Amino acid sequence: MPAPITSHKVRDVTVRMRRAGSGPTLLFLHGANGLPPWLPVFDLLAKHFEVLVPEHPGFGASDNPPWIRNVSDLAMYYLDFLDGLGLDKVPLIGQSLGGWVAAEVAVRNCTRLKSLTLLAPAGIRVKGVPSGDNFIWDAEESVRNLYHDQKIPDQMLAMQLTDEEADIALTNRYAAAKFGWEPRWFNPSLERWLHRITIPTLVVWGKNDKLFPAAYAEKWGKGIPGAHVEIIPDCGHVPAVEKPEITAREIIRQYAGTR
Repeated sequence: MPAPITSHKVRDVTVRMRRAGSGPTLLFLHGANGLPPWLPVFDLLAKHFEVLVPEHPGFGASDNPPWIRNVSDLAMYYLDFLDGLGLDKVPLIGQSLGGWVAAEVAVRNCTRLKSLTLLAPAGIRVKGVPSGDNFIWDAEESVRNLYHDQKIPDQMLAMQLTDEEADIALTNRYAAAKFGWEPRWFNPSLERWLHRITIPTLVVWGKNDKLFPAAYAEKWGKGIPGAHVEIIPDCGHVPAVEKPEITAREIIRQYAGTR
């Protein structure tokens, strides 16, 4: 069942948030396309967790404070977010841009986190392995190139956006450019600090990812001590959408320590 959108204020910044389920609190950080609809993967996770999916500052209808200028600022905001909600021992999940933010959070301070799951994160580069560039893809390519199963973009492209949805999509595009334009979807300093991530970490990647090729997964796995890497066949950049059962299963196993 879809979770209603509520609002939450931390440091005088109000963000929209979807929240559902019961159990230990899980925090899911979304990618560059903004706050997603209530996805099947969230229903699967909500059987085991209270799932929080906030909309990043600057995206959609969340506040856009001038002091959040880059991904490092977003990471510091989410540390305040964890403090503000009094959350502890939280499994932190991040998809793409959200995975980059999640890694930056964990590099700075793991004390409120129980585990980390990175779903095809941005944030680093692999020498000799070119990434896709969604800023030069046209509107259709920007959808199709994220998925291996083309039935998903077929359905998405057939949908007619309302005026409000179109405005939010444009806001999200501007926000994505602010955080990912230069340097393109990475922090040159991040890789050398990955060793500071001291919590159990799972890196999940679609084998057919056209934005960040699956070779990036190995780089993340080597940089984070003890990280486990899971490559999902027949899957593109968004495993949470394309392979929700596998994604949820691996997140639950990671939290339970049953890998």
